[in-house]
Parts: sequence; C-alpha cells; structure tokens
Amino acid sequence: MEREQFEHYIEEAIHEVPERLREKITNVAFVIEDDVRAARTTEREVKTRGMLLGLYQGIPLSRRGVNYGSVLPDKITLFKNAIERVAGADEQRIRKLIRDVVHHEIGHYFGIDEHGVRKLERKRRKKN
Repeated sequence: MEREQFEHYIEEAIHEVPERLREKITNVAFVIEDDVRAARTTEREVKTRGMLLGLYQGIPLSRRGVNYGSVLPDKITLFKNAIERVAGADEQRIRKLIRDVVHHEIGHYFGIDEHGVRKLERKRRKKN
C-alpha cells in the first residue's frame, strides 16, 4: 500500500474517535515506521501474532501534572510492514487494523493500561 493511503487511513481512524475525546488529544505525533527496531519491543505494545503493530511513547494524559509543559510531543507509531503482513493484501483489513491500532494507542495516551485497553476493544467489537 502506498504510504499516502496508509496516512489517510490513520487520519480517518483519528477522526472516528469521539469528538469529546479527540479534542483532548494534543501534542501527539502520529508516525509511520516501516519496521520495528529491537529496542522498542520492551515498551507498551500492540501485538498480533507476536508482531508489534503500534507503540505509544510519552507521558499519559492521566499522569500529567500542573507543571507539564515545554516537552516534545508524545508519539504514536504504527509499523506499516507488520500491519500489512497481518492484514494481507486486503485493503479493508489493513484499514480496520490501522483503526484498531490507532484507537489502542490513543487509549494508552489517556492513561489506560494494556488490560483496560483490551477490555474496551472487546466492548467495541460487541457493539459492531
């Protein structure tokens, strides 16, 4: 998939986040990397079939105090090649997986731990 299309699907996923939450997402860079570097595998992660698909790096919103400021943006990274491997050549599966990874990592941005994010994912799947 072309990088521009991948970026478009990320933007789409961000806009699917409810507005009341989306307006609280500030100072976050969404980044696409082709592959995972080994040092990253110990951080919070979204894994499918043992592959890291996304990663949130930063100070979760729930842990920011009154002195929070003058910091580099938090970073949400999506790993393009891993997402494409998991989804295969099916563009709609890639699109859905991007949405799932973006929403998962945004959950970490809000301070939700891995267990909590997965619980929310199950709840969302039941609605759909």
